[in-house]
Amino acid sequence: MIRLKNMIIVRSEFVKKRMLLRFFIFFLVLFSIQITVKGQGRNTENFNKNWKFNLGDVSGAETPEFKDGAWRVLNLPHDWSIEGKFDKDNPATPGGGALPGGIGWYRKTFSVPQSSKTKQVFVEFDGVYKNSEVWINGHYLGKRSNGYIAFSYELTPYLNFGKQNTIAVKVDNSKQPNSRWYSGSGIYRAVKLLTVNKTHVAAWGTFITTPKASQQLATVSVEINVINPQNNSIVLKTIVKNQNGTVVAQQQQILKIAGNQKLKQTLQVNNPKLWSDESPTLYTAESQLWKGNQLLDVYTTSFGIRSFEFSAEKGFFLNGKNTQIKGVCLHHDFGALGTAFNKSAAIRQLTLLKEMGCNGIRTSHNPPASEFLNLCDSLGFIVMDEAFDMWAKKKSDFDYHLDWEKWHKKDLENQILRDRNHASVFVWSTGNEIQEQWGSGADTTGRVIARELTAIVKSLDPTRPITIANNDINLYNNLIKSGAMDIIGYNYNHDKWQDFAKTYPGKKLIVTESTSALQTRGHYDMPSDSIRIWPTAWDKPLLTGNNDFTCSAYDNCRTPWGSTHEATLKAFNKNPQVSGIFVWTGFDYLGEPTPYPWPARSSYFGIIDLAGFPKDSYYLYKSEWTDKPVLHVFPHWNWQAGQTIDVWAYYSQADEVELFLNDKSLGKKSKQGDDMHVMWRVNYQPGTLKAISRKNGKIILEKEIKTAGKPAKIVLETNKTIINADEKDLAFITASVLDANGNVVPDASNEITFSVEGEGEIVATDNGDPTSHESFQNKTRKAFNGLALAVVKSGKKSGEITIKATVGGLEGDEISIGTK
Repeated sequence: MIRLKNMIIVRSEFVKKRMLLRFFIFFLVLFSIQITVKGQGRNTENFNKNWKFNLGDVSGAETPEFKDGAWRVLNLPHDWSIEGKFDKDNPATPGGGALPGGIGWYRKTFSVPQSSKTKQVFVEFDGVYKNSEVWINGHYLGKRSNGYIAFSYELTPYLNFGKQNTIAVKVDNSKQPNSRWYSGSGIYRAVKLLTVNKTHVAAWGTFITTPKASQQLATVSVEINVINPQNNSIVLKTIVKNQNGTVVAQQQQILKIAGNQKLKQTLQVNNPKLWSDESPTLYTAESQLWKGNQLLDVYTTSFGIRSFEFSAEKGFFLNGKNTQIKGVCLHHDFGALGTAFNKSAAIRQLTLLKEMGCNGIRTSHNPPASEFLNLCDSLGFIVMDEAFDMWAKKKSDFDYHLDWEKWHKKDLENQILRDRNHASVFVWSTGNEIQEQWGSGADTTGRVIARELTAIVKSLDPTRPITIANNDINLYNNLIKSGAMDIIGYNYNHDKWQDFAKTYPGKKLIVTESTSALQTRGHYDMPSDSIRIWPTAWDKPLLTGNNDFTCSAYDNCRTPWGSTHEATLKAFNKNPQVSGIFVWTGFDYLGEPTPYPWPARSSYFGIIDLAGFPKDSYYLYKSEWTDKPVLHVFPHWNWQAGQTIDVWAYYSQADEVELFLNDKSLGKKSKQGDDMHVMWRVNYQPGTLKAISRKNGKIILEKEIKTAGKPAKIVLETNKTIINADEKDLAFITASVLDANGNVVPDASNEITFSVEGEGEIVATDNGDPTSHESFQNKTRKAFNGLALAVVKSGKKSGEITIKATVGGLEGDEISIGTK
């Protein structure tokens, strides 16, 4: 018994030791795999920091030995034009923002470890405006003319592994005008350094679709382009994860690959959460390449599971639900920040639009930054991704028509490959108001090009429809006659939407561009029910207008080709066959200052002004496009005694609005028919204007506007109380000029000086005035109709930033935000 007991004990110890040995071996294998993943897999490096920049052309700057010690050190993305001075004689002209272009050079030194010598190294640019040329260690890599297209170069053959390397980029934006709006200049989007094994997934090398997508089951089709210089037996493993990182589907297969190949896998996800504008749920697919126990590559793709359909009769359906695309057009600048992409600035824009009820973005008129589409994916926007503003026929002397023949195929392919996995992208647009719409006799160039572009897109993405934005909607339009469009795009022509089914039987309609109303925040021209059409024709100068270069914010000023906001929305509501509209524009933008010439230098089209302050029409859309209670009353209440003032109210979730002046009722108003506002014509008296909205007799909202006295103080507000200490994050600080009682002074133009203390800096100021020539770099800024803006960027240390605003003769203010 004792011997047996001892044998059992020995046996037990042996089992324990064997289990420990197995665990140790398993741990070593796991650790080895982890080391392999880190050391031999894909490595993507942020390549934005510590570049040197010189404005102006220099000889020899492409060579490694060039002395750049005196050059400015900066982080990308960067737009040098926004740092310049406004001048009507700048070659860009006021249509291009009246800011300078020129030539700039960027240089960066970096090292690549010796261990990467057996790998491949690429540099990836998401966008350089424009005519970029790139050298590595003095070796010329190539030139790309298009300022909006992502591209890459392989660096491997020319690198000094384990030593210093120099990359040089020349950017030439000197030949202008080359754009009809402000383009910016420089490496204005992100740059990455990519290191991969020789066997790897190609750049933009996956294509994920969901051929079947319901709440019960989704089919996920994954196409993977594998680069393989040798014949290898590899394991391809695809792992699909939900937003929480939980694996919801996976598949692997052993493959004998001979050279480069496109591989396909099909997976199923049970009970998926569908992507929509209201619930933008995203999944990720990890495409892993294994050779034995060596992980060669991991390529991660974000995607959404959704189904959609465009109907000729009923518009747009998302996951089987009839959904209106309530969109806006956006150019790519961020006002005072220029075109250098910044995630914080983009989130601010998109959040303001989302709160307004907007669910669609048209990227006018070129592909956006890839990071912008990432945000649209996660925030729930339905995107029309647009390729070109012109084809072979020019709109400006030095625009893309000069490069069309050589580059349009490659550029379009790059756009589709980069963007086709984005859940937010639903429609491709291959052109905007293209000159080839028109052609007489044998001139059918437009038809030929339209069909060619459609064939290119369909070869890379057969799942999404294609449109073109047409400002000529007649039957002789060559682009429409080409038959190349899955959906016919109308620009404007809101009075023709109802006839679309007769004009183009069986076809589908999307309004690629609408409205073009003109407004200056805080300015009002009466009578408000008299429409001003400025100019009277698109090809004529404005002969009337206001001496101070303003347009009325009552929604009673528009272009001759456009319509007011209300007229557009009424037509949208009456025509269910219209799948969506994209209002021109969500935000004011630099350049194209219709209807005025210089000194105007930015647009009047925006629902939100250049500084990010909503105009009154913002609340019209919020009342129509959301289910939130809205009561917005305007204008301000500082007028001359005896003036007759039109008082408007936008409201929702209520039956009526009652207006009071100094506690005396001026009557109740309800919207009649398809009206979207109510109006009182009031004999001005200083005091308090009060509005009350009611539903079934119950008060929903109240709003007061008081006559403001003289400016007495500045009050600061911030959109964020904590920002990341990453040298990129931004806080937007609003400065309001108030009277002694805390009312905004509606015509205040006091000059405000901003300053900061702590771990941050002021990078721009603005006020929304389309005629201001103050530099965006100034730390002083005049208020415009009572408001001004300072943009503060974080440093790289955690701490606190204190922002101060001072005005001579007024009480100043300060506000603090944290950085972490």
